[in-house]
Amino acid sequence: MTEQKGRLSELCKAYTDLSEGDIHELLQAADNLLIKNTYDDSDVFIDVFNEITREALVVFHKRPKERISLYEKDIIGQDALLKNEPGVIRTFETSLNTIGLLAVSQEGRPIIQNIYPIRNQTKTIGVIIVEFGIMQKDNIPKHNEENYQPIASNISAFRKDYANHIPEAIMEFNSKGYLVGYNKGSVDLYRRIGYRNKLLGMHYDNLTLDYTTFEYALYQFSCMDELGPLESSTAYLDYYFNIKRIWLQKEKSLVLIIQDVTEVHKKEEEIISKSVAIQEIHHRVKNNLQSVVSLLRVQARQVNSLEAKKVLNESVNRVMAIATTHELLSKQAEDEISLYQTIEVIVYNFRRVFQNDKNISLKIDVDRSIVVESSQMVSISIIINELLQNIYEHAYSSGEKGNASIKATLLNNFLTITVEDDGHGYSVHNQSKDSLGLMLVKSYVKDKLNGKLKIESNTHGTKAMFYFEKDTKDVVR
Repeated sequence: MTEQKGRLSELCKAYTDLSEGDIHELLQAADNLLIKNTYDDSDVFIDVFNEITREALVVFHKRPKERISLYEKDIIGQDALLKNEPGVIRTFETSLNTIGLLAVSQEGRPIIQNIYPIRNQTKTIGVIIVEFGIMQKDNIPKHNEENYQPIASNISAFRKDYANHIPEAIMEFNSKGYLVGYNKGSVDLYRRIGYRNKLLGMHYDNLTLDYTTFEYALYQFSCMDELGPLESSTAYLDYYFNIKRIWLQKEKSLVLIIQDVTEVHKKEEEIISKSVAIQEIHHRVKNNLQSVVSLLRVQARQVNSLEAKKVLNESVNRVMAIATTHELLSKQAEDEISLYQTIEVIVYNFRRVFQNDKNISLKIDVDRSIVVESSQMVSISIIINELLQNIYEHAYSSGEKGNASIKATLLNNFLTITVEDDGHGYSVHNQSKDSLGLMLVKSYVKDKLNGKLKIESNTHGTKAMFYFEKDTKDVVR
């Protein structure tokens, strides 16, 4: 007895994440099985969940006193494989009893298992498995024919050639909870998760894939003011299912529909995983660009030429405009950005750089619901940066007050952005030839956004407007 308990404790510590309290509960269960005359005519096991192999692990075995054991060898420390013993994992997953399920032993013998959960408070920490040889018919649950004779109902009236082409598992249980009808999808589903039994005549409680027993399902229906379907979702092993239960009042039967949504769930997880990775990439790009900005600022402080300082500071603003887009993308899952937020950050950077030199009031008039795809937003950021650079450097004299604005409108999926000031203006024709900033603006509007640009300027100010079609996958929220 001491040796058995010692092996149980060692295996639990080596292969599970069970606490000392959990292991104590399992030792108590083993004590009860050894001391009491319970299941003296059967092989009885305690299994736990092996965190390494993700299968059930045998940690205790009590051989029968009144029969010859089904096992010739010691199997403590071996796994109970899902493909051979589906009921064991089922009880781990659902915390429900599994009665009379066919299985194959570690020695290749066909057996029948009754499986009961061992719980510590709300957690299933192990299972007790009572096993019978296939010929021990006295221990196999008996179902009278009356328990599963098909009854007239909407489901049993289905033409088989229709029902069998539906991928969902559709099963009908009579008023006592026994399966009286099912489609091919049901057979396929339960074969995938290891069931070997013929489904007809099995009880609901042996087939449910979540915590819901037949009695509890009936209780749920009885609490309804108006009878309707009960819907739930569950995870079972590596599968994900949507489950619908329908009570047919006239036939006194329960219809269970199980939809396998594993592939959909996996694709959703894959999308989330990729989204997280993309966010991390944007975060790293932003950090790298900020490193470039730091180097340019250091270089700008070290040069004596005013023209060189100007060029380097303009480069800083251009890089910061791109970094702004990546910074916003690193904080969200979608590959689209709020136009207002992007412009707000760009404006903030300009105010910080020119706070001691320019007294310009800059207003943002942009609908906060407009979002733009990231690649387009990079181009927009560079264009707005160049237009603001022109305003802060050329529109006003030193110490002069000024007013500027950035507006955006969206109509029929065409986005129009206007940057306007009330400064001194300039010759658009002459400036366009000599200004790198305006050359960049024209290039990005035409080549990157496939848009149109219009600039008007006189002694009362300058108005630059560009418009383009937003990426068709973008939406306005």
